[in-house]
Amino acid sequence: MSCWETIADYGLRSLGIGERLLPRENFTLCQQVTLIGSGLLWNIYFGVLALLSGFFLATAVALGKFSNNRVLRKASEWFIFVFRGSPLFIQFFFAYFAFQSLKSVYPFFDPFTAAWLGALIVLFLNTAAYSGEIFYGALRSIPKGDVEAADAYGFSGWARFRRIVWPTMLRLAWPAYTNEAIFLFHATTLVFFSGFPAWQQRGDALYYASYFADKTFNPFVPYPILAGYFILLTLLIIAIFGLINKRLNRHLPQAAKRGLKFRMNLIR
Repeated sequence: MSCWETIADYGLRSLGIGERLLPRENFTLCQQVTLIGSGLLWNIYFGVLALLSGFFLATAVALGKFSNNRVLRKASEWFIFVFRGSPLFIQFFFAYFAFQSLKSVYPFFDPFTAAWLGALIVLFLNTAAYSGEIFYGALRSIPKGDVEAADAYGFSGWARFRRIVWPTMLRLAWPAYTNEAIFLFHATTLVFFSGFPAWQQRGDALYYASYFADKTFNPFVPYPILAGYFILLTLLIIAIFGLINKRLNRHLPQAAKRGLKFRMNLIR
């Protein structure tokens, strides 16, 4: 079998398209690169949807924690504390068994026991908590002069938030939020190693890398391939978020613009 035939057979296998059975012997480098790349589609799916949906919840949580309303403030603080204070792996574990228990009583929760929805909800809540704390810190860092100037120009309520507070918050928080986005995509590798099962061996990139490592007893081929894919994905995220950062800071002098700096999170 040529490499092009392998790509045709296994390129979209993680989505249920192409060859159903995984190779059992005589593993080639092309098979490993193709299948691990196929699984990366799930990591991108989890990361993109969790990031997009979590962005809006994070904004609401940050505003809640910044609010003078005690109920909103405490609810936001506890939400952030719970999801930042517990390991993501444990959150996956408990969420899966919670959905399984609800499923036995309410059939409505049946889709939630599948990784495509249940794990996505966990990632959505987790990144919203971390991002909410980042946005809260940015809200506290907004110069008082900006708000006072908005008041002087007659901005108040929603208009002041939309035109002054929210853009300034994003500009201040964006470098740290970029690091959170990178870590979120890395954290998607935990999905199929927690409670959520891979249906018909349709897992993510780490799932296939572990499969080849177990079958060949040689982890020094599939895991570097996996690392290479995530390095490319990280570079893509940095590029996209860098363009957004330039857009947010387009009104500032060149010397005052905040650049993006990537910092590794060794533990979370």
